[in-house]
Formats: sequence, C-alpha cells, structure tokens
Amino acid sequence: MKAVVASGYGPPESLSVAEVLVPVAGRGQIQVRIAAASINPADVRLPSGDFRDAVPLEFPHVPGNDFAGTVSAVGAGVTGFVVGDEIFGQAVPRALRAMAGQARPSLSTGSLAEYAVFEADTPFLAHRPSGLGVAEAAALPTVGLTARALLATALIRPGERVLVVGATGGVGTAVVPLLFAAGAQVIATATAVDADLLRALGAAEVIGYSDYPSGVDVVINAVLPSDELGPVARSLRPGGRLLTITYPVPERAWLGRDDVDLHFVLDMDGRLGGMREVAEAAVSGELPATIGRRYTLAEGPQACVDFARLHTTGKLVVSVA
Repeated sequence: MKAVVASGYGPPESLSVAEVLVPVAGRGQIQVRIAAASINPADVRLPSGDFRDAVPLEFPHVPGNDFAGTVSAVGAGVTGFVVGDEIFGQAVPRALRAMAGQARPSLSTGSLAEYAVFEADTPFLAHRPSGLGVAEAAALPTVGLTARALLATALIRPGERVLVVGATGGVGTAVVPLLFAAGAQVIATATAVDADLLRALGAAEVIGYSDYPSGVDVVINAVLPSDELGPVARSLRPGGRLLTITYPVPERAWLGRDDVDLHFVLDMDGRLGGMREVAEAAVSGELPATIGRRYTLAEGPQACVDFARLHTTGKLVVSVA
C-alpha cells in the first residue's frame, strides 16, 4: 500500500510517499481502508526527533492520528464493528503507548496511508453518522475531543468574557463555536485575514496576537508553550481561570501570579467524552469542521510541510481514497 513515510528522523521536508506492507488486524483490532486523514502536531514533531529519547520510533514510520474510513477487516474478539462500517476517530502511534489511555488505549499504525489498524475497544473510535461528511469527520477527532474537554473543564457561565489564544488553529476553530453556544463573549486572537471566519464561528471580538485585554474571566491557550503564559495570565481578573493544552505541563510559578485557577487539559482516557459525543455535536451543528486546505495522498508530505511552515487556518485534510 501507499503511505506517507518517515525513513528516519528529520524535518517534514524529508517525508515521502512510499510502498509499505499492509497492516493486518490482530485480536481486538480492526483494519480500516482510510478515506481521509488530517494533520496534527505529533505527525510532524515525532519524526523530527524532538522526542526521540522519550519516544523512539521504528522506521519506516507512518504518521497520522485522525481519520475517516471503512472497516475492511475485523480481528478475533471484536464485537463493536463489522466489515463495511463507516467509522472515524483518533488514535496515536503505537510508539506513544505509554502516553495513551491506560484502560482502553487508542493506538494505530498511522492514518496517512491507504490502510491502518486500530484497537477496536476504545472511546475514540465511532461510527460516522450519515450527516457527517468524510473530510469533515477526518478533521474533527482530535480537535473535537480537545474542545469538548476544554468546555467541560472551564465550566463557562453565560456572559463570561473568554480569551482564546490561537483561535485560528484546529482546536481554536473548534472551541470558539462551543464557547459561543455556551453563552460566552469570545475574544479571539488572529490575523486580520481570519477575522471574518472567527466572527462567523461566534467570536464577538478579534484582536492581534499580543493585544491581550484585561479583566477577562477565562483564558484558553491553544498555541503558546505553557512556560510562556505570563503575559496572557495578566489579562485575567483575580480568580479567573487559565486553561492550556500545550507542553510543558504548566507550573503556577510561570504565570507570575497566584490568584488564578490553572488547568492543563489532556484527556487520554475519554473521561470527558469520546468520539460518539463529537459525532453528535458535529451533526447538531454545534461543532463545525473548519478545513483550511485539502490534499491528495501524493501531496501528504507537503501537507506536513505546510502545517509546520505556514500560517494555517483550521485543519489540513488529506484525501486518501
């Protein structure tokens, strides 16, 4: 089969499309004919070698976490899926097993490929509803899960002012409409070219990347390293909440103040909801998919380069089938 492949550690420019063996579903696993996949930070960071000491890769390595496709084979013991099921979801590379959920980890051989194998018993795979298109389904898994986890943690009250840092990215464009639906007054950081999109998603105000306001109730950080949150923290009112999804795991001392509620949001076990809830939110219109660029599988390496090198809006989706 054809797949996007890292043959060794290197920048995204070193990725290529190559022939690799078709993965076979073992016990408790399903094989999926991939129709579409989308790009996430790990697809670029792991092959770069940034984490090689903690997470060594075996090569050739096929990146790709998010996907939509059709079940093509079912391993022994699987009861939740049958051949022909249209599904979508999120799974991390097997090299990240130590960081995946402990009870029902969602692991994969890599979704930037014609076929991939997934663990079947996980909350992060679900049947794709007919009202959710293939590309949209591939765009939503990681960002939908993250956005819903942020909302569940933030406990937004109607009328609260919420600053979203990194609002034009995948998570940002997913969390803004959820905040709007919760009754928040959303202040989004963005470039001028993305202002109309963010207002359409529900932002009441769009500001420059460092034009932080004062006295906001909640800050949601989707892009800044968590050890660089001091300037953002100053925009919060006393007793405000700061939620971040970025590494390193934040420490209160880095904020320069001790009167805010700090949360690092990472739900690898699906305690705050899984892919079924993402599907329901998408079909209801509460969680729209924002697709910034589309690529073919042959252009998959370029999608990874663009993700790393360009300003992108929403998700980059690679059509495989």
